Amino acid sequence: MIPETLLEIMKKDGVVAIATLGKDGPHMVNTWNSYLRISPDERLFIPAGYMHKTEANIAHNPNVLITLGSSKVKGLHGAGAGFLIKGQATFITSGPDYDFMKAKFSWLRATLAVTIDSATQTW
Repeated sequence: MIPETLLEIMKKDGVVAIATLGKDGPHMVNTWNSYLRISPDERLFIPAGYMHKTEANIAHNPNVLITLGSSKVKGLHGAGAGFLIKGQATFITSGPDYDFMKAKFSWLRATLAVTIDSATQTW
């Protein structure tokens, strides 16, 4: 189950960091909180415009770490809340999950779909 605080953060301005590990080592890419969507089966969907290195890394190793937060959401210690998401990712370039995201983000070339293993509030 997706924590309510995480859903609230996704509605606020903020940066999302996505870490992958490939043959050449770790790689980071960013996107915006407002771009994230949750599928009916509670996977995290992220529109990918470029993310070519991220895609190559995920083909090698599907594990991802994602952080996001917002100063506008009450956290564990006052103003500001953040999460660390651990999961397994895949890139989707056709089918209903791709079409769902393409309807919202006309510029995307793929949907990055993350099956969430854990979502831990960090702040």
